[in-house]
Amino acid sequence: MLQNELFNNVIRDFNAGHWELHVDPSREIWSEKFYTFLGFDEKEIKPDIDYFLEHLIHKEDVEVFRDNFLNYRRNQVNFKQHIKILTKEGNYKLFRCATNDELPVNIKSEIYLIFFFEIKLEPEQDISKDNFYYKETAQMTATGSWYVDFHKRKSYWDFETRRILEYEDDYMPSLKDSANYYSEDCRQQAADLFFNCAMAGTPFNTEIKMVTANKRIFWVRAIGKPVYNENKEIIGIRGVFQDIDDIKTKELKLQKSIDIIASQNSRLFNFAHIVSHNLRSHTSNLSLLVQLIEDIDDPTEKIALIKEITQISSSLNTTIEHLNEIVAIHTNKDQERRSVKFQDALSLVTSGIGQMIAVSKTSIDVDFSQLKEIDYIPAYLESILLNLITNAIKYKHKERDPVIEIKTYEKGKSKYLKITDNGRGIDMKLFKDKVFGMYKTFHYNEDAVGIGLFLTKNQVESLNGNIAIESEVDKGTTFLIEF
Repeated sequence: MLQNELFNNVIRDFNAGHWELHVDPSREIWSEKFYTFLGFDEKEIKPDIDYFLEHLIHKEDVEVFRDNFLNYRRNQVNFKQHIKILTKEGNYKLFRCATNDELPVNIKSEIYLIFFFEIKLEPEQDISKDNFYYKETAQMTATGSWYVDFHKRKSYWDFETRRILEYEDDYMPSLKDSANYYSEDCRQQAADLFFNCAMAGTPFNTEIKMVTANKRIFWVRAIGKPVYNENKEIIGIRGVFQDIDDIKTKELKLQKSIDIIASQNSRLFNFAHIVSHNLRSHTSNLSLLVQLIEDIDDPTEKIALIKEITQISSSLNTTIEHLNEIVAIHTNKDQERRSVKFQDALSLVTSGIGQMIAVSKTSIDVDFSQLKEIDYIPAYLESILLNLITNAIKYKHKERDPVIEIKTYEKGKSKYLKITDNGRGIDMKLFKDKVFGMYKTFHYNEDAVGIGLFLTKNQVESLNGNIAIESEVDKGTTFLIEF
């Protein structure tokens, strides 16, 4: 038995019997109190799960307890349930059976424990009615039950499952149609969960999207576990799912709001950096030069210092222009969108940088066949194309001419613009979190400023889009924009 004072105190306070499960099933131990609850002597019954399932537990509880027990032993899946156990007097007592995660203290033990808490029934209570108010509970919690029988190759749904999935009461679910019960983007997830559960006995507890008979897509929490026979072979899967669409929708909206706030905070940080560092640097230099000019009498030296003021003034003006561009992006995001053809936007951009394209011997391959136009702010689309194309040319590979591939397409409800080049690429291990930062450069071009990608990201996100990058040094870069 366990020699643990804390453990013994807990068991005494809870008035519970318990099992100790060891790696070797023949070493399993049933506590003295467990025998006492049933009125048996330790020598009269042996601590063996097969004996328990065959002789002691009520037949109504055998399947569920066997599944729970084996899942706990093999996959460490904790459980709790009510079961009825035969006493020496020939009557059944009701117990709440639970694993050690139910205890209010953490029992540090290398073995697994199952506890049995006796439930005292009033004289008028009937043990056979253990599933109290099942139908009402299922309806109030929007929880449906299901079972897949591998031997009979059939699926079974309860009344609540049919109601949630909007099928008629006499509808018979089919294994052949099982994929259709899930949204298209979740079918592989469902298949993987069922396969692992059926073949490896791996239970699952996940959030997934399902489809009703009326084609309504909604979120559910799906829980499933394998069903075992007397030979401990998996013969099916039993589970429940709960309609959590309202909660999940709110959660996704909240997450989107959090992402927007995080994005805004990032932009504010960049603003703060420019204002506190760049602008202050310019103004400090100007202040210093003005002081020097006032202190110097030599006209020649004064002229030289005035030239430096001109340079600082130019840099200050450029910084302020960058700030204005960023402010303009978020001020103009409410401009009226209109239908813009990708080919028209591209033609306008390439005509403006035609000389740059020609000198660099750049070739641009285009495929707008899957998505020819989009509702967008024309100036933003042109700016996005301009920045990504000119970047591909500026940072071309020294040993080859630039090749830029531009493609648009739709996937589900989303629309995408994909731009790939064969340039120098970016070391993503070093610069992954800095790619879209302001004034971040990753090559040694003298004309590199580090503002283009920052502006592009701001333009995309200001219209609730996303931009992602994949890049490999010496191979090239791909930008994927989701509108």
